[in-house]
Amino acid sequence: MAWLDGHADFELHMPNRAQAPTLDRIRALCDLLGNPEGACPVLHLTGTNGKGSSARILSELLAAQGLTVGTYTSPNIARVNERLVRAGEPISDEELTETLAALAALEPMMAERATRFELLTAAAFRWFADVAVDVAVVEVGLGGRWDATNVVEAEVALITNVSYDHVEILGPTLGDIAAEKAGIIKAGCQVVVGETSPELVAIFGRAAETAGAAGVWTRGEDFACEENRTAVGGRLLDIRTPGSSYPEVLLPLHGAHQGDNASGALAAAEAFFGTPLAPEVVEFAFGNVRVPGRLEIVGRRPLVLLDGAHNVAGAQALARALIEEFQVGGDIVAVVGMLQGRDPSAMLEALAAGGVRTVVACTAPSPRALPATTVSEAARAVGLTTVATEAVGDALALARGRVAEDGILLVTGSLYVVSEARGRLQAGEV
Repeated sequence: MAWLDGHADFELHMPNRAQAPTLDRIRALCDLLGNPEGACPVLHLTGTNGKGSSARILSELLAAQGLTVGTYTSPNIARVNERLVRAGEPISDEELTETLAALAALEPMMAERATRFELLTAAAFRWFADVAVDVAVVEVGLGGRWDATNVVEAEVALITNVSYDHVEILGPTLGDIAAEKAGIIKAGCQVVVGETSPELVAIFGRAAETAGAAGVWTRGEDFACEENRTAVGGRLLDIRTPGSSYPEVLLPLHGAHQGDNASGALAAAEAFFGTPLAPEVVEFAFGNVRVPGRLEIVGRRPLVLLDGAHNVAGAQALARALIEEFQVGGDIVAVVGMLQGRDPSAMLEALAAGGVRTVVACTAPSPRALPATTVSEAARAVGLTTVATEAVGDALALARGRVAEDGILLVTGSLYVVSEARGRLQAGEV
């Protein structure tokens, strides 16, 4: 891990436009490894929000059909092993060590030093080839066109949605962001588009035509979540795909937005198999889905919720879920830390609309963190009661002292904050 962490980490230090994007390094790595990225069929996912949840739902659908599935996602919540998963199990420390050691031995043969994400991506491809998965679900790290994962030739390309995030790299407009995400569309692949804006859908349609994709399925026209109701422990969904319909399927995740993620994932699975899935397969797969850090309940009295919403669209989805699914007697006290490049005022306005009354601001454990005082000032400006402290652990302790047993302690704003809070809560430190 020390060797891996010694490489440039754009998750911690975001690149700027002066740093020319390139796939040369990841291609060189894959060539040295014998091109493991082509060892099995791939379903490739991008989008502003919902990628992680969609990847997990899609992996369960493929597994329920009897396939051994490799899943590559980012970032991790607790340990880096979580990013590389086979049949639902993260890579072991021993296997990860062996895989990274193989990359370390090859690195001197490269003309340019790889980044940390490129190394992890190559590690995933190599490990998936070694353990002979039947299919891989690969989530884009950032954007699409220049993301390290984009060396794959996917059979299905799933785009969840498009909203403002990482505009300093992908923007400034939604059209620019969509065009970057459309870069994962390749010749012969089936494209599944969850975005509904006609202007943005048209961008994906043109990209598919230019690339020679097999076809494009769009939300609303070809697939949809027709009914999306609150149920005990999650959502009760009616989903329509190009080939079938699936009424009253329980998905054990909170938030109406998960219905959209589920319908897109189900359409992608149908595109991969070329046929509808049996209702019992879908029911079994959905029942196995777990997504840590996404409206995850980790405590009661008070209700403790973790949600990795880190942009305005994510905060708005969280707010809708708070209103629809988490009405309680007491107030909502939120521990909030954010990264640079976010819009704290707009995110906190969304949380306020969802019922948050008090914000304990902290500094996210990342070099890209916004100062806690900046987050707190934004909270005060939108009318919220607020206090600032540096550490996540201190923020949790302060929030505990301010929330009643019939209230909600919410942790949000950044997956880095959620990750540390989750570890501390599970260890009983707070």
